[in-house]
Amino acid sequence: MARLAQTAGLTDVQQEILSTVRDFVDKEIIPVATELEHRDEYPQQIVDGLKELGLFGLMIPEEYGGLGESLLTYALCVEEIARGWMSVSGIINTHFIVAYMLKQHGTQEQKDHFLPRMAAGDVRGAFSMSEPGLGSDVSAITSKAVKDGDEYVLNGQKMWLTNGGTSSLVAVLVRSDEGHPEGTAAHKSMTTFLVEKEPGFGEVRPGLTIPGKIDKMGYKGVDTTELIMDGLRVPADRVLGGVTGRGFYQMMDGVEVGRVNVAARGCGVAQRAFELGVRYAQQRHTFGKPIAQHQAIQFKLAEMATKVEAAHAMMVNAARKKDSGERNDLEAGMAKYLASEYCKEVVEDAFRIHGGYGFSKEYEIERLYREAPMLLIGEGTAEIQKMIIGRRLLEEYRFQG
Repeated sequence: MARLAQTAGLTDVQQEILSTVRDFVDKEIIPVATELEHRDEYPQQIVDGLKELGLFGLMIPEEYGGLGESLLTYALCVEEIARGWMSVSGIINTHFIVAYMLKQHGTQEQKDHFLPRMAAGDVRGAFSMSEPGLGSDVSAITSKAVKDGDEYVLNGQKMWLTNGGTSSLVAVLVRSDEGHPEGTAAHKSMTTFLVEKEPGFGEVRPGLTIPGKIDKMGYKGVDTTELIMDGLRVPADRVLGGVTGRGFYQMMDGVEVGRVNVAARGCGVAQRAFELGVRYAQQRHTFGKPIAQHQAIQFKLAEMATKVEAAHAMMVNAARKKDSGERNDLEAGMAKYLASEYCKEVVEDAFRIHGGYGFSKEYEIERLYREAPMLLIGEGTAEIQKMIIGRRLLEEYRFQG
């Protein structure tokens, strides 16, 4: 066995794509990731390389200039990229979710207008649900859209946008009471708007401000921002799907595939942590021999490798379930929950193997130790995943008494 987390049943095309991405990660990302991360510098050269590889259009249909690949292929590519630097996978992920939502729910005009440019990487996507006063409780959204002739006027403050500054298209979820009588359930009176803007910070179009990057513990390089709408005017033809009131369902569909992506990121980071740990354990000597020859370290390596394998298998299962056209919220929730928790544990074990050197910024494991916690929160906390899993299990195993 040469390498953990292998995937059976891949086509020749899938294997070729993964091999290309893996080579790119080894040559172009891993050697520079820690230095860029410490400077909190956007990896423009890496992003340009991914654009040349066609990864921004990986799942966009061929008719729009994309590669038309499966969610499984995409997730495996994300796993490889996260193994190099998790922030880069975040740049791709938010773009992908917006492209997926357009493909699944957009009008034909919206698809024709956006998808070819997104496939080429000329338009970069971001999506926005969270607000300063809410995260998991999406029904509590207060940002609002009011109809005014052929336009909607949007007001409110959004939070935690990955690609907030570098994107040129943001899918924004807001409340829209127009056409929905008083008393309508909150999730039935939400609408997703496709908001085009200039990349950058400050006022990026009239009524829309991106204040600046949020300083974070980890997940650096990629820009995470707020978004402030103050009288932002958006044409009615930029309502995703052309009909108001469907935004919650559209966003949840996007988040569902996003959870597979987060699971893949957890697998990639855990894979890299294991690689660092097993290598260091063979280089570091104590009591006259490499620490890898001590049983305590061997037990730790065995546990780490098993967790990497288990998380990878669940992630692959969730992606294949979605690709088959079946409902996969149970599998995606399980995969996201397990992969993020195991990622944290594998990274911590690798950190422990490094001893005092793991605490030094000179060693790569220090960066991974700060990055892993984001996966515990992104695309729904562990507690949210458990709620989803529990409800679905009760549906499947309903007692008929």
